[in-house]
Amino acid sequence: MNGFIIGLLMPLSGTTAGAACVFLLKDKLPAAAQKAMLGFASGVMVAASVWSLLIPAIAMRADEGKWSVVPAAAGLAAGFAFLLLMDRVIPHLHFDTEAPEGPRSKLSRTSKLLLAVTLHNLPEGMAVGVMLAGALTEGADLSAASAIALSAGIAIQNIPEGAIISMPMRAGGKSRWRAFLTGTLSGTVEPLGAMATLALAVHISAALPYLLAFAAGAMLYVVVEELIPESAQGTHSDIGTIGFATGFILMMVLDVALG
Repeated sequence: MNGFIIGLLMPLSGTTAGAACVFLLKDKLPAAAQKAMLGFASGVMVAASVWSLLIPAIAMRADEGKWSVVPAAAGLAAGFAFLLLMDRVIPHLHFDTEAPEGPRSKLSRTSKLLLAVTLHNLPEGMAVGVMLAGALTEGADLSAASAIALSAGIAIQNIPEGAIISMPMRAGGKSRWRAFLTGTLSGTVEPLGAMATLALAVHISAALPYLLAFAAGAMLYVVVEELIPESAQGTHSDIGTIGFATGFILMMVLDVALG
């Protein structure tokens, strides 16, 4: 049981550690560091989608031969479609941009920023939840170690994400504690999303391959829609590419070594 609690809370601890950078750094993060962090987060999420989610989803239906890929393909498409819909119907505002996305709303700038972070972090929480559900499901061939490996990988990539969220707030004049607490708060959607997905998946074990692929599709949508474009804009794009490779390799090693 302790292992599952650790798995649920580990990603949030990474966000909290990153948000704490406001107590260590005086100004905003250098552009090169931001590019490296965005690339690293992208690499971790892509590797987690493939190694931790899509491959196990296909393996669960291996006895169906060439049709074993159908649940993974359907879930992947559904994950992309879900995040695309949320992107359209929820008003949100990304950091370092002035134009909000989604429908017009009278929500405050801070509320829209938090909604953007929620859209970003929800797929990661879902991924952790469905992996933990797989570890609890008999015959799913997913170990608790695999779930912990995924949580660890997401926690590591949440460290730069927490810094990317809190540091601009500090640079914009917010107090260190407010920037820290807001950065930490942005990560709470992950354990909440994980618990909701876990509660759903353990009761619908037949849908587990679809849910694994759904979480992968949602995470890949975030990478393609947000992280990679931001890491490739302007200068230092090569640093973002190196960060992507580093994050991908690290997550792949974690999954194989611990899974």
